[in-house]
Amino acid sequence: MARIAPIPLERMTVAQRHLHDRVASAGRGAAVGPWAVLLHVPEVGEQLAGVVECLMSETLVPPKLKRLAILTIARAYAAPYEWAVHEPRARAAGLDAAVIEALRTGARPDFGDPKEALVHAMTNEIVLARELGGSLYSRAVDALGEPAVVELVALIGFYIALAVLLVAYDVEAPDGASAFGP
Repeated sequence: MARIAPIPLERMTVAQRHLHDRVASAGRGAAVGPWAVLLHVPEVGEQLAGVVECLMSETLVPPKLKRLAILTIARAYAAPYEWAVHEPRARAAGLDAAVIEALRTGARPDFGDPKEALVHAMTNEIVLARELGGSLYSRAVDALGEPAVVELVALIGFYIALAVLLVAYDVEAPDGASAFGP
């Protein structure tokens, strides 16, 4: 994290320590990645932690489709931390290894599941064109239902914001490697 210094535990304010502990107890072990940046504004970090908890809970969008959207965003923004954290979770959620590799390399994935193709198309259109066209939106509502589409668009928007934060602060993958090549 070249742009902002991590805050040592012993120097954290009460609010920073609360956010650190909340994030650490959610299975991350410590406030790393975007959370290390957000410790500098714990009031914002607390609110965003709540959004993550909501979006990643048992909701209308299946975990595999959530992780597909997140990996699509991570690749589009070249956010190695986001990729490194969510790639194993996408595999665990059942996203095909060939799809993951195609996303990683920037190739067009060959989706066996039409819902995966739809989520990928939606995410790409929102990220790259900064819109969601009427035809694609209608197909998404028909396939997923309107409440799930609202949830998915909220997830896409949130993870775009996290990708921007990660890129702006040069947050590297935990192992320091780039998932996308040299």
